Formats: sequence, structure tokens, C-alpha cells
Amino acid sequence: MKKLGFSGTLDPITNGHMWVIEEARNLAEEVIVFISENPFKKCQFPASQRKSIVEASCVERGWSNVSVVIVRGDYTARAAKQYGVNYLLRGIRNTTDFDYENLLQQANVDVINGAKTMFVMPPRDLGSVSSSFIKGLQGPVGWHWHTKKFIPPAAYDAWIKNWLHREWEKLWGEENAFAKHDAKQMENQHRWFVELMGAYSSSTRYYHNLDHLVHGLSELNVYAVNQALGNHEVKVLKLAFWFHDFVYGGNQDLSDEEASARAFITSALDAEYADEVAALIRATDHFQESQISHPLKHIILGADLAILGQQRDVYRAYAEAIREEYRHVPETIYLEKRRQALQYLDQKGKEGQLFIDPYFAQLYGSSSSENLLWEIDFLTEKLAHVE
Repeated sequence: MKKLGFSGTLDPITNGHMWVIEEARNLAEEVIVFISENPFKKCQFPASQRKSIVEASCVERGWSNVSVVIVRGDYTARAAKQYGVNYLLRGIRNTTDFDYENLLQQANVDVINGAKTMFVMPPRDLGSVSSSFIKGLQGPVGWHWHTKKFIPPAAYDAWIKNWLHREWEKLWGEENAFAKHDAKQMENQHRWFVELMGAYSSSTRYYHNLDHLVHGLSELNVYAVNQALGNHEVKVLKLAFWFHDFVYGGNQDLSDEEASARAFITSALDAEYADEVAALIRATDHFQESQISHPLKHIILGADLAILGQQRDVYRAYAEAIREEYRHVPETIYLEKRRQALQYLDQKGKEGQLFIDPYFAQLYGSSSSENLLWEIDFLTEKLAHVE
């Protein structure tokens, strides 16, 4: 077959969609993905961005025979025929899908004289994956780790950046309404969002990156709801978390946290909160933490260290990412220094000083101890083989 089509809203494209596209590639020389732009359907991403995400996802897999077309103001099946596509390939996961697709097929062929539909059944591990399923994961702590399993990298990157942009906008709330009359203020907010995203997207960051930013902000969101934090406290904590790793490994004269605190002060984003935010950023530095006195200190420290108490597969990925960030350090030195750092954290945990805020202590105290001991044993074993 020369051409096959695949259609959908693709908001976002999932690994299930990618599987169907790959099946289409096995059956035809050329595949055209049709993205419908429906003004009555509320989408997270505009059609132009969905097109870019699909294209990038195909490039990631080395698919050179897939093109993407946006369909506006027409039925997809009818538009497909204009591109020489007589058959659309669709995935059927269950009987509900079949009933829906059967009705759609009848409308496409009998009513609008559009392309016919061919059906394939995805493998069991993709049987429950859909765009609505992915959207339903968003929100609770760890949502991004779960989402990453079901969508291609380009879609995941767009997804978390979209989420972070909305989080950044929420920080300013009603202030943005007033900022519309102050072009400089709006420009400054946008400039710093771009600066922050660029810093956390650096290719040298394997852990202190966008994932870490999403995780920490999610922790603070859930904490705020459960502990009934006020707007002032939430804003101070979130601004501090946005900036706490802004500078990472780039300053020889100042600690990263000190440089990040000074960056926030000079950002002129919110002079009212500048001293408080800077203090909380400095508190994330283990060497300065004891000198910082602030009622929110143990909350931001809890969010920052929450990775220690995650499920083992997440913790393992974190440990591997930390090693990548220190890839310039020789193996023996890294293993010994890392083990010492973990033993220090483990001791703090035993003394009840790792998670001092009761909320985080209850949530992650026990699991963090298990993870730390697991990695300490792992490092000790590796050291024995190296030596």
C-alpha cells in the first residue's frame, strides 16, 4: 500500500498512538497523521504545537516517512482523501472502542464519502493508554513520573513545560491583571521564566532539572492543600523552590544556593518577598541551613529532600542521575564521598532531623531510611570490587 493515514486529536500523543503509527508504517510506504482542530473541544495544546510534538516524536524514532497535517473546518476522513489517503488505521482497545469506531466508520463512508477505516489491536501493555488517561494522572505528587511511562519524550517535555508555565502564571495571580498596565513588569516575569526554564533544561543536569522542579512544586501544592497554607506562605515557598537550583555548579566564589539567592534578589520579581525567599533558598544549602531561622524552612527542606522517600524505582533513577551529574569524578572517589554523604543523611534520619516538618516526616521518614540504607549497601559493595 502506498499511503495510510492515522487521525486523532492527539492531546497529547501517547505510546499507544505511536504504536498504531508504527503499524501503519509496516503496511504502507508513506503515513500521514491527521490532527483535527475542533474549536468546540478544549485542548491542552494548540493544534500547531500538537503537530510539532508528533513530528518531534517521529524524528526521535527515526521515522522519515511520516508527515503531519492539521485538519481545520473539515471531516478528517474527507480531508484524508484530498491527500490521496483512502484508508485510515485506527487502534481498538476494547468493545467500547469498537462500537464507537463502527459508528464513525459508517459516518465517514456512507455520509461524507471519506476514507475507510482499518483496525488493529494494540498489545496488552498499551490497552489502557489514552490521552484522557494521561490527563487523569496530572496533579498528585509523582504524576510526572507516571506520565513519562506512557508518552514519547517530546510529548513529555512539552507536557511538563506547559504545566510549569501554568504554575509560574499562578504565582502572580491577580497581580498579572495589574501587570498588564505595566509592560516592564510582565516582560520581567516572562524573561525570568525563560531564564529558569533554560537553567533547569541544561544538558548537564541529570537530576537538578525540570523533573526535580515539577516534583518539588507538586510536593508544595499538595502540602499547601493538606496543611491549609495561606497565599503568602505558598508564594514564598514556591518562589524559593523555583530559584533554589537556578545556579548549579557554575560559581567558584559562592555556593550555588548563595548565588541563586542573590539572583532572586536582583531579579526584581517581588521586592516584598525578596528577603524571605532568599533566606529559604539559602536554607537548602546544608552548610548554611543551621544559620537560617524561618518558619517555612523545614517545609522547603522537606520538599527538596522528598526524593529520598520515593518508591525504589524512582529513587534508583535519582541515584543514577546524581552519578551522571558527577561523571567527572573518578569512580572510587565518587563512591566513597557519596557513601559518606548518605551515611550523614541516614544518621540525621535516625536522630529525627532529616524531615523535621511532621507532614514530611510521616510521609517519607521510614521509606527514606530504607532507600538510604539500600544505596549505602550498594555503594559499599561496589567499593569492595573496585578496591
